[in-house]
Amino acid sequence: MRYRLTFMTGMAVGYVLGARAGRERYEQLRKWAQRLAQNPAVRNTAESAAHGGRQAAVKALEKVRPLRERIGQREERGMEEDDWGTSNT
Repeated sequence: MRYRLTFMTGMAVGYVLGARAGRERYEQLRKWAQRLAQNPAVRNTAESAAHGGRQAAVKALEKVRPLRERIGQREERGMEEDDWGTSNT
């Protein structure tokens, strides 16, 4: 469903940008888009999608934070054991 909605939105934007239907058709599409954006179901869906995105970001941060801490500890020790720098040979 999400992909269908994305496709339809892209079609509408492409039509508006590429059409030569004139100002009247543009105004019709603009009013339709405003009604759609003000629809409570659309607003709830957008809000829950944003909430889900925030939750995914928090989970990703929880997984990355321990890695960052390990990298920080490794930098404190120094890079002698696995130095990937340039050599003088």
